[in-house]
Amino acid sequence: MKALLLLSGGFDSVVAGFLMKKKGLELLAIHFSHEPFTDNKAELKTKKLAAILNIQTLFVAKAGEAFGELTKSCNHKLYFVLSKRLMYKVADTIAKKEHCTFLITGENIGQVSSQVLSNLQNIDRASSLPVLRPLLCFDKEEIIHLARTFGTYETSCGPEICDILGPKHPATHSKNSEIILQESKLDTEALIHSILAKIKKEELTTLKNESIY
Repeated sequence: MKALLLLSGGFDSVVAGFLMKKKGLELLAIHFSHEPFTDNKAELKTKKLAAILNIQTLFVAKAGEAFGELTKSCNHKLYFVLSKRLMYKVADTIAKKEHCTFLITGENIGQVSSQVLSNLQNIDRASSLPVLRPLLCFDKEEIIHLARTFGTYETSCGPEICDILGPKHPATHSKNSEIILQESKLDTEALIHSILAKIKKEELTTLKNESIY
């Protein structure tokens, strides 16, 4: 079976990918770039991590402008939930075209505001495919340990930029009715199409790490 991994360039998602690959899943990956609000360093990190994972196909989605629309039109406190939902909708479309059965993410309960149960529940509703979260109950120390074990720690080091457009005090709880109200302020289909229109599909040269299996 195939799965599409949402790969950020940080510690969590690549570790999640390793754990699911060890379970026998074939992985493809998608990275959501925040350009033009950031440079391309996260994309370059992600390409290297995907290669270490021996992922052959990486989709790069230039989503910064679409994320910017969320900050203009919606309740900023719900930005992380809304942006994750947008990512899931795009990933869901790509996954189906590539005959993937699951999405995989590095989310784990409580590490950041969007990763509390009510928010995760509302994020899940954006995808018609099951979402696998192998790190759901891991703490950061466990994840860092695995990153060192899998040989991804050094590459993943560096500032996280996925929160660059986020609020200082994001919502730690959300209701589905609130999410629907906020998304009604957007032309969500147009945002999805704008991201899909800019996606690059890249075939990678893998960097084999013989110690992980």
